[in-house]
Amino acid sequence: MKTHVTKASEIRRDWHLIDADGLVLGRMAAEAAILLRGKHKPDYSTHLDGGDHVIIVNADKVVLSGRKLDQKQRSRHSGYPGGMKTKSYRAWMSERPEEVIRKAVRGMLPKNRLGRQMLRKVRIYAGPEHPHSGQDPKPYEVTSSRPPRGV
Repeated sequence: MKTHVTKASEIRRDWHLIDADGLVLGRMAAEAAILLRGKHKPDYSTHLDGGDHVIIVNADKVVLSGRKLDQKQRSRHSGYPGGMKTKSYRAWMSERPEEVIRKAVRGMLPKNRLGRQMLRKVRIYAGPEHPHSGQDPKPYEVTSSRPPRGV
């Protein structure tokens, strides 16, 4: 019996729509990363980008569990002495909620050119509207997300 190796010409890409309203950030990002990598498909191959396109709407309504909204910090450095800038996730979520989700999904993808290629297939929107209705995206139910305690 011969083993089937998937070729790039055999890859079929679907479109999935994830509504992030009330979902926990990390759990939702993990599900999106699985769809982007193609690990949910039977013909998954590590060396190919066989994943699907993912549209995430309502990014501004995503939830961080615990007290991460105030305690978790985003930091960047200019490269100069004293050039460290930090910002809480509460401030970052109010300014650019799309980038918060993009960073979470990016951290769960491979750290190479294949991962960068996969990240190009995610579209994130703060509100409920998106311009991709022509692609007929299928609603994707995130099953591993549980409601955070105390909310």
